[in-house]
Amino acid sequence: MKNNKIIAIMMTLSMLAAAFAGCLSDDESDVDLDDSDGGYEYASNVDNHRMLMGDVCDIKDLSGAYDWTGVMDIYENGEHAEKSDGSYRTLMGFADASGKNHAYDAYYDADGSWNDFVSAAITATGPFAGESDTVRDQAVEKGIQNGVMTAYAIHELNAAIIKAEAGNWGPDDAQHAWDEGWAFYHGPDDSNADYDGCGPYATADKRAGNFGTANADGTSATNVATLAAMNNGLTAMQNEDMQGLVDARDEILKNIIIVYSQASVRYASKMTDDLAAGDSDDYDKHQAEGHAFYRVIEAYVAEYTSICYNMNTHQVSSDTTQESCEGYIWVENYGESNYTGCYNTVTHQTNNDDQATCESYGWYANYYSDKIVTMFDLSNDGDVDADYEADIRTWLQPVWDHFGITAEDIGTLQ
Repeated sequence: MKNNKIIAIMMTLSMLAAAFAGCLSDDESDVDLDDSDGGYEYASNVDNHRMLMGDVCDIKDLSGAYDWTGVMDIYENGEHAEKSDGSYRTLMGFADASGKNHAYDAYYDADGSWNDFVSAAITATGPFAGESDTVRDQAVEKGIQNGVMTAYAIHELNAAIIKAEAGNWGPDDAQHAWDEGWAFYHGPDDSNADYDGCGPYATADKRAGNFGTANADGTSATNVATLAAMNNGLTAMQNEDMQGLVDARDEILKNIIIVYSQASVRYASKMTDDLAAGDSDDYDKHQAEGHAFYRVIEAYVAEYTSICYNMNTHQVSSDTTQESCEGYIWVENYGESNYTGCYNTVTHQTNNDDQATCESYGWYANYYSDKIVTMFDLSNDGDVDADYEADIRTWLQPVWDHFGITAEDIGTLQ
């Protein structure tokens, strides 16, 4: 009798275990969330945040199959990042959040600006109305993997700085936010889970392969630099070193700009080749990819593409600020020297311009960035005579100059 009871209990436990295992997805049961990912050792527990990468991977698969209902279900409701209360973190929740510590919403003058982009691609509305499944797929995949995840990584790095400024340096505060930044940028690196290729980190390695900027093991120079900056930032917080923390954040942002500059250049080049081949389908696809990739950095680089332009001479001035550009006036018999000519009220310099030229300077905000946006605009059918790679390199050069990005950093498109 006693043996029968033991057997019955063991059978019941076995059935419960089987039932419980059936409630777990393959990814959830396989992932071994240790204390580090990709060479960065976490100071706090961000397991739940790392698991969000599973949602990104599954959405990429469903989007590639054009299963828009399945994509929206995971995007809106979540699948892998279950919180302690049984609810799920969702990619839509991150993309649609307002008041976050990144530049996108302010730049696009819209709360949840990344959700606007991704949701429009999923539902074929707004700029994606009438676009092909292929175009929508590229916008969804690139928009989520690179746009949403990079935005939230940047948000967390800035949140760490804000917490540190308030004196909250510890692993439950600033260090925890910093950890979350890496979780969103890199994701789990467990060998049993198929999460490879789903985060911005993977994009950086791919672009390095395209531009000859990868190390011997295939790791991009940008990821090496970003990892070093992440570790330096964590050490800075442990030492309560604010300047070290800010410098680490700035180094990470610089490398993000390198990665998505490379991505923008690559797909601009592909567009030129597509036009030459008369392949409109590939042109549309590559344009959508370039559109999504450039959007990752647009809010951070556009201001550095502004120019001071003279409508009379049709030349770009060396003035680098709006104030000096708009400071030119024509004066007659000015000052003790009775100077007549072109005078800048900001720099207090004179030049040899005639009156028509002196009065023709104008500031064009985001000038070259707007050209890039127009090139990648889905309604733009392209110019068969254009060399888009050469164009976009020219348009991005002022950005690279500002951030100290060299030609070697960008590399040569293979």
